[in-house]
Amino acid sequence: MELASYAEKMRHDIQRDNRQKLELVDAVAVEAAFQSNNDLADRVVRGLFNGEHVARVVLRDEFGRPLAEHQVSRSAPIGNGWLSQWLFGDILHYIESLEYELDDNSLTQVGEVELLLAPDSLSRQFVERGLEILLISLLEAVALALVVVVGFHFFITRSLLKVYESVINTDPHQPEKWPKPNLPHHRYDEIGRLVESLDTLLHASQRALEQRDQLQQVSTTDGLTGIANRRRFNTFYSQQFSHAQRTGEPISVIFIDIDYFKQFNDDYGHVMGDDTLRAVAHTLTDHVARSKDLVARYNGEKFACVLPGTDKQGATRVAQQLQRAIMNLAIPHAYSPVHHHLTVSMGLASLSPMAPTTPEVLLECAGQRLYQAKRLGRNRIEAGAAENVR
Repeated sequence: MELASYAEKMRHDIQRDNRQKLELVDAVAVEAAFQSNNDLADRVVRGLFNGEHVARVVLRDEFGRPLAEHQVSRSAPIGNGWLSQWLFGDILHYIESLEYELDDNSLTQVGEVELLLAPDSLSRQFVERGLEILLISLLEAVALALVVVVGFHFFITRSLLKVYESVINTDPHQPEKWPKPNLPHHRYDEIGRLVESLDTLLHASQRALEQRDQLQQVSTTDGLTGIANRRRFNTFYSQQFSHAQRTGEPISVIFIDIDYFKQFNDDYGHVMGDDTLRAVAHTLTDHVARSKDLVARYNGEKFACVLPGTDKQGATRVAQQLQRAIMNLAIPHAYSPVHHHLTVSMGLASLSPMAPTTPEVLLECAGQRLYQAKRLGRNRIEAGAAENVR
C-alpha cells in the first residue's frame, strides 16, 4: 500500500515539476523560437536538461527544425525496462507548444519544446525508495526512521521549501530580482546546482522581457521624429474607432500636411528638412493636451492626430491651436507662395454618435478634406463629417 501510494505521488510530482519547468521557461523559449536565436534556445534547453530524470530536451522552431538539443550520451543508455514502462510509461514525454502574442492580441505558434524523461532513472529512484521502505518496515527501526525524517527535513526539504518560496514570490515582470535563497550547505550539491540553474534562467528571462519591450518600442516609434509611427496609429485608431462605435461617443481624425515641403527640402537641404519635421512633430505633440489623444507621423511630411471623444467643433478648436503653434515656430520658408514662414494644411473628419460608417470611410473623409484645403490655397483647415464622403 505504501509503495503504491509513493508511486502515485512520484507520478504526480514528476508531472507537476515538469509542467512547472516548462511554464517557467515558456516566455524565454517563445522569444528564442520567434527570433530563431540559437544561443538563447541553447540556454533554455540546458536549463531544462539540468533537471532530474531528463534524457533529452529539444527546442524547435515553427517549421520543426531544432534550434537546440541536449540528450544523455550514447554510453549512458536511457533504458526501457518493464517496471519503468509500467509505472511511468505514460508520463515520460512532454511537448509544450510555444505561442507568441501578436499586436492584435492573437496568438501564433512559433515552435515547441520537447522533453523526454529517462525511465531507468525513474524506476531506479522508485526501487531505491521501495527498498528503503521495506527495510524500515522489516526492522521496525522507529529511531532510525525518526533520524531519517529529521535529517531529510533539515538538509533537503527545508532547503527545497526555501527554493520553492523564492520562486513563487518572484515578480514575473522582474524575474532577475528574485529572492535567491542562501543555502551555504548545498553550494556544491544538486540543490545548489538547481538554484544556480534557476538563477540563470530567470536572468535570461529578464533579458528576454527587456528585448521584447525594446522591440515593441522600436516597432511603434518613428525613427526620425521620435513620435508614434503609422503602425502605432493604425492600431490605436482601430481600437478607438471600435470603442466609439460601442459607446456612441464621437471621434475625430486630423490629417496635417506641411505646405510645399518638397520645395523647402530641396532649397534648405535635407538636414534642415529633418530638423523641421522633428520640430513640427514635437510641437504637435506638445499642443495635443490630453493623454488619450495620439499624434503620429503618417508618412513623409504628413502627420495624423486621433481625438477620441471629440466632436467636430472640439476637433476644429484643436486644429486651430495646432495651426497657430506651427506658425509661431516662425520657420522661414522663402519659397512658399502662401507665406514667408512654414505653414500647414489640415483635413478634419468627425464621426458623430452612432453614425453608420467604417474606419476606412472616416480616414477617407479626412484625406478628402486635406486635399480640399490644398486645392483652396493651403495654410487652412477644412472640416467634414464621415457621412459626407462622396
